[in-house]
Amino acid sequence: MGVSRLDVLYRRLLLTRLFIGGWGRPEDLRRIFEFRKFIGDREKCKTLVSEDYPVYINKTEELADCLIHDGFFISPLEHLVPGILPPEAVKARFQFIVPKKWQKNRPVCIQLAGTGDHFFWRRRTLMARPMIKEAGMASLLLENPYYGYRKPKDQLRSCLKNVSDLFVMGGALILESTVLLRWLEREGYWPLGMTGISMGGYMASLAVTNWPKPIPLIPCLSWSTASSVFTTGVLSKAVNWTELEKQYAINSVYEKEIINLLEYCGADSFKMEAEHSRGDDSLHLLGFSGDFSGQHVETRRPSKPGGDLEGVLDGNGGEYSVSPTSSRETNREPLSRTHRLEGNLTRFCRPTLHSESISFMKGVMDECTHMANFSVPVDTSLIIVVQAKEDAYIPRTGVLSLQEIWPGCEVRYLNGGHISAYLFKQNVFRQAIYDAFNRFSLKYPNLQP
Repeated sequence: MGVSRLDVLYRRLLLTRLFIGGWGRPEDLRRIFEFRKFIGDREKCKTLVSEDYPVYINKTEELADCLIHDGFFISPLEHLVPGILPPEAVKARFQFIVPKKWQKNRPVCIQLAGTGDHFFWRRRTLMARPMIKEAGMASLLLENPYYGYRKPKDQLRSCLKNVSDLFVMGGALILESTVLLRWLEREGYWPLGMTGISMGGYMASLAVTNWPKPIPLIPCLSWSTASSVFTTGVLSKAVNWTELEKQYAINSVYEKEIINLLEYCGADSFKMEAEHSRGDDSLHLLGFSGDFSGQHVETRRPSKPGGDLEGVLDGNGGEYSVSPTSSRETNREPLSRTHRLEGNLTRFCRPTLHSESISFMKGVMDECTHMANFSVPVDTSLIIVVQAKEDAYIPRTGVLSLQEIWPGCEVRYLNGGHISAYLFKQNVFRQAIYDAFNRFSLKYPNLQP
């Protein structure tokens, strides 16, 4: 199956660049990687967000068919990993769109935002209000960090400034979704589920891996990892590789320290590829230069999630923090400034720099977005994935499928690509939501409050 021409053309029309700031500060990457190890294990996260975490409604608007409640709360990530969020993103904002008359029960679907979906108008118009009309289903629209009201002042439109921003966004949305699910439970809504389109589907999937109960999940136009999106999909053309390569070459901390924090070792991991390769030629093919092949590229089984955070996350005193200095330090002899400059210049001129940077991107993306790095949802039969056959934004070649990671989930394929599906197949997304919720209601009637 080929890729959609519309997807390729649409990407060419957009001139904005992704990650113009680079990889992000090494200390931020260290902190978020350590936190990922912890949050990847659902059993360790049961007490991260309290059952009565405060949520506030500050305004209500009445329309002909629904009530729109505007609400907010403080992102738990600000308490758990202080300072990792930009100040504008600390307050999580949402719209809760409720039918005036319920048809059956009081179902609510949390919808996370896809790329470019600032504020609430798009999801409210294309999904939430039609869902009220068709099924009497409420929607809770959470605004992503780095979008809308939560967008940093120095960020251009939807273009995340640093690679690390995407991982911070994911960690925040996992915790914020937990806050909202628990709040909805307290308020007596049932059944509850999660969905999202494109990046929103990824984020909804991550959030559900951390939820300790069966829950409907409908990820649309997303897949098992974001690594292919930024390394082989059409969005890879929008990545500011010049800046990423420069930082990777000049600052050896990425190559010599950060890479050792990457623990994902699935069948599609770049570390597994390096382990099974033999000789300098194969390492070159994987994007590793000759001087890098002398480094120790360790391939190991992932440690127990959270294992490295013993004593770092302390749930007993009600205060959590992730140390910004926790890392494996590399023992190096001090170099003079002249030698450092000469070494950096040599590194910057090496011919494999671009392929090394792509390999590093795959590694960091898999670490924080690969579904195999997180707990399997409690009941995978409640997952209905909607994917486009010719999606050029979300490549499926060369990565583990969701059916392999989540046995029992259902995948529905649409003809066409990413853009055409988003523009013309919203009704298919909504039908998948209704089907997943009906499946849950039939299978777990006793869970009704």
